[in-house]
Amino acid sequence: MRQIWITKAGAPEVLQVREAPDPEVTPGSVRVRVRAAGINFADLMARLGLYPDAPPLPCVVGYEVAGVVDAVGPNVTDFAVGDRVFGMPKFGGYTDTLVIPTPQTFRIPSDMSFEQAAALPVVYLTAYYMMLFTGNLREGSHVLVHSAAGGVGLAAIQLAKTRGCVIYGTASPSKHAFLREQGCAHPIDSNGDWASAVRSRLGDRDGLDLVLDAVGGPSWKRGYDLLGPAGRLVCFGISGAAKGKTRSLIGAIGQLLQIKKYSPIDLMNDNRTVGGCNMGHLFGRLDLLRPQFEALLELWREGKIVPRVDKTFSFDEAAAAHHYLHDRKAMGKVLLVP
Repeated sequence: MRQIWITKAGAPEVLQVREAPDPEVTPGSVRVRVRAAGINFADLMARLGLYPDAPPLPCVVGYEVAGVVDAVGPNVTDFAVGDRVFGMPKFGGYTDTLVIPTPQTFRIPSDMSFEQAAALPVVYLTAYYMMLFTGNLREGSHVLVHSAAGGVGLAAIQLAKTRGCVIYGTASPSKHAFLREQGCAHPIDSNGDWASAVRSRLGDRDGLDLVLDAVGGPSWKRGYDLLGPAGRLVCFGISGAAKGKTRSLIGAIGQLLQIKKYSPIDLMNDNRTVGGCNMGHLFGRLDLLRPQFEALLELWREGKIVPRVDKTFSFDEAAAAHHYLHDRKAMGKVLLVP
């Protein structure tokens, strides 16, 4: 098999394709020949050496794949050779052959492509968990989505549209027309004073109902201050700690030091909620994730969500794929194809 390894912390060029023997299928698992694998910002953070959950370097990362089952382990009855499946490994997805436990495996609908399938699991589960599971998204809510043109951002926009929400989304101005086409009524320049821009768009309305923020640092405080009564801030990343393509511990620490601390008394008096989502920490609660994934597949069948693949890169182009994401060029999901 071929895998993409992070050989050491550094720029995208530290990614290296290596050959290894095919893994043997194990009890309770299936072996998948991968046709497409998703890239997430956590992968970039791991490559920079700034993602504490990642395995020690050198390592293989990747949370989501789509492919075909080519072997089943003993006592596996849910899947058969030839099944088209989503796989949600906890790391190890940058590979062309993967052994994965069956609880982390789902059948792909017959009319969904492998590329769309690889673009769905992490970003849509993250958005669903934040908005519909913990976020209590109500009809007609006013929602701010940071990095709105990225994978999670577009998933959040599509889910917000199912509830008739008014959507505000931060992105560079070159992406604003695209965001309007996707249903974001209020694109906001992420490089400017976005908080003031949102406040001016709100008019007489007493704040936002929901803010989804993967930037972190001072951005979380600004988002919290924009909330109205019963508003909710959900944090799901700290991309502000990775300003460049190489590791800067000083920059990362600076972002951490700017994070505001909230006491229960503050939250009580403000009638606001601060929550978080780290999908990698939810793999022990598949009892929560599987029903959400099934709900997402039903929304896909109804045509209410459509994963958007922006660009695919071959394994040999892995460094270029990471550069593409660092340069904020993506409008949708970026994939690796063996």
